[in-house]
Amino acid sequence: MSDRPKIRLCVDQPLGAGQTVDLSRDHANYLFNVMRLGPGAEVALFNGRDGEWRGRVAAAGKRGGSLVCEGQTAPLMLPPDLWLLFAPIKKARTDFIVEKATEMGVARILPVQTEFTNSERIRQDRLQAHAVEAAEQCGGTFVPEVCDLQRLETVLADWPEGRRLILCDEGRAGRSATLPELVAAEAAREGQGAGWAILIGPEGGFSQAERARLHALPFVVPIALGPRILRADTAAVAALTLFQTSLGDWT
Repeated sequence: MSDRPKIRLCVDQPLGAGQTVDLSRDHANYLFNVMRLGPGAEVALFNGRDGEWRGRVAAAGKRGGSLVCEGQTAPLMLPPDLWLLFAPIKKARTDFIVEKATEMGVARILPVQTEFTNSERIRQDRLQAHAVEAAEQCGGTFVPEVCDLQRLETVLADWPEGRRLILCDEGRAGRSATLPELVAAEAAREGQGAGWAILIGPEGGFSQAERARLHALPFVVPIALGPRILRADTAAVAALTLFQTSLGDWT
């Protein structure tokens, strides 16, 4: 792994031995103007499907260029079948959640609108770009899809059969089982099923109506995240860490 190129790019083109990869203007600017690479330089390429490949610069220009794939340097590494649902918060902290979720390993990121969500809109394309950048930085070969903002009730109404939803309920802080205990119990009772999801509420918490509905749903697993109420971005990292060490790919 030590001979893998340090500069990594996520591209939307097939990768394979001898494959030519044409660079976008932004990628060309980054490689040739910012990083000062030239013909013959090596770059790690991945697309979320074909693993990571060593690409060698064949042509370098101010507005374009191309690389040729020479060999695979890492296989495709898929994350656990885990979704992260969260209510958007302030811009920088929402970016943080998307970046950390990508680094820590999720398959899909779903921003949801709750009754107390502070942000009524997001830039889905910008958040997807943050996920791509996070995957490039962390050495991952998979980029989770970042969905557009949807109302929580809409997502719940179309919930896929068999997928369990871990509800991080701030109302249970310090007085109920934590994620490893309940998730382990659920897994032992029902098996792995069709995947998992984690739901992080807004800064103002869930409304009483939302909490009542969530607790009534058969696929919901309510949990506490320790003895204290956590900020939304802290809660996302804590919940993902606990899941990954209990049922994910950190075990």
